[in-house]
Amino acid sequence: MRIAIAGLATSHPYTDARTLARHAELVVWEPDPERLRRFTDEHPDAKVTDGLDELLAGRPDGVVLTVPNPDVPGALGRVLETGVPCFVNKPAVASRTQLDALRRLPVHERVMSASVLRFAPAFAEVRADPRDVLSVRATVRHDVGLWADGYNAWQDTPGEGGGTMVTMGIHGVELLVALLGPEVRLVGAAGARRHYRTLRSEDTAVLALQWANGTVGTVEILGVSEDEAYTVTLHGRHGSESVVIESGADPVQGLGYAGTIEAFLGMVGGGPSPVPWAHTLAILEVLVSARERAATG
Repeated sequence: MRIAIAGLATSHPYTDARTLARHAELVVWEPDPERLRRFTDEHPDAKVTDGLDELLAGRPDGVVLTVPNPDVPGALGRVLETGVPCFVNKPAVASRTQLDALRRLPVHERVMSASVLRFAPAFAEVRADPRDVLSVRATVRHDVGLWADGYNAWQDTPGEGGGTMVTMGIHGVELLVALLGPEVRLVGAAGARRHYRTLRSEDTAVLALQWANGTVGTVEILGVSEDEAYTVTLHGRHGSESVVIESGADPVQGLGYAGTIEAFLGMVGGGPSPVPWAHTLAILEVLVSARERAATG
């Protein structure tokens, strides 16, 4: 099996590659020489290509796409022309212009994009009957201090990578949509810089959601945190139930990285996407709307 790593714009593809290397030959393309060097130091047997077209011309069995958000629609469009299964690392897009371009693409049934938390072992067995749920809450604790020093500034820029509200908020929205479905809309959003004053976006945010059946929900985003953890709480008539997703001794397993790659390889093997595209579009619509709402007040 040959898997193409198209872009190394975030930390995710490095983690993905460690798992994929146990199953496949790796082919990589990345325009930034430092990122590429980091990758080839770890995977010296990987074949390096000079561009996305050359990468795709090698007829890979699957593609992991991780380019900056403004470049995703164009790059994904080129991958779609090949018909090859594709995993687009999260979030696929982060602005209205990017989302509109994504909606115009002829996405087939073997394309997936999701937060890895959807495949975390602690969350995999969680089920919810929307008729019994009164409200839901997702709390995202993930420090964004790296951005305060200028690392990956495009991710912290609201109009490019979406900032904390989008890049970290997807984790909470993803989990709630996985449980309650894609018939959801944003009803409010707010963010603030409480600690990391040099950020271009926010370090703390909250999103208010409502599903078509009336269920309400909130996503809390705490970008100032000494630990990384994600909590989902379901509130019902007879009480509340919570699940916590943590890295544990093995973050690749505990946070769902391994499960995500397993799901991707199942798609490469011929199965449909394990994440309905309707879910992905609903999640991105909520996040883009939140970014817009926070900007306008």
